[in-house]
Formats: sequence, structure tokens, C-alpha cells
Amino acid sequence: MSLNAYKKAHSSAETPKQAEYRLFAEVTAALAEAKRIEAQGAALVAALDWNRRLWSTLAADCGSAGNGLPRELRAQIISVGLWVSRYASEVARGKADIDALIDVNRTIMEGLAMQSASLSEPKTAASVAGHV
Repeated sequence: MSLNAYKKAHSSAETPKQAEYRLFAEVTAALAEAKRIEAQGAALVAALDWNRRLWSTLAADCGSAGNGLPRELRAQIISVGLWVSRYASEVARGKADIDALIDVNRTIMEGLAMQSASLSEPKTAASVAGHV
């Protein structure tokens, strides 16, 4: 099986939450690697830009009329997206540390992982009735 066929099969088997988690993991790994190698210039900006584009896409989606998330959550995601953009500029200029961006992404990943786990856990009669 070719690599492209494998990637296509893999991505079609993912749920949207799993795809979001995977993307956050990839972007966060790029940020962590930039920190590890003490990247500067183009290498640092590439990782920051990828993170900024991720958050910009999320914010744009939250601003669309068809988004099914609760209004307050959408507003919070948009707010974080704006903060990420401003903060990434500070990191690129050497005026802030990249750790805060990594921490925010890891927090989102933890939330996505918890949601996926709760959706995949088998429901028992007791848990459905609220006794567990």
C-alpha cells in the first residue's frame, strides 16, 4: 500500500475529534521542537505560523453561522485564537516564551482526549441512570 493510500485510509477512519487532536499534536510537537532546538528566524516563524493558522481556522469556524458549538464556547475559542496570534508575534520578536503556546495547545488536547474517551466508553445502565 502506498503512503498516500495509507494516509487517505487513516484520515477517513478518524472522527472529527480525533483529527483535531492529531492536528493539535502535530502543531504542538513543532512548537516543542522549535523550543528544544532554540529555533530562531524562519524555523521559529514556521512553527508559530502553523500554530497561528490552526487557531485562525478554529476562530473562523466558530464565527460561522453553522457552527454547532454553544455561543459562549465559540466566543472563548475566538478569544484564545486572537490571543495566540498576538502572543506568537511576541514570541517571534523574542519578547515572550513559546511555553505558553505549548501549554494552551496541550490543554486543548487534554480536553479533546477526555471528550473522545467519554464518547467511546460503553454506557452501562447505571451510568445512564446517573448512578456511577
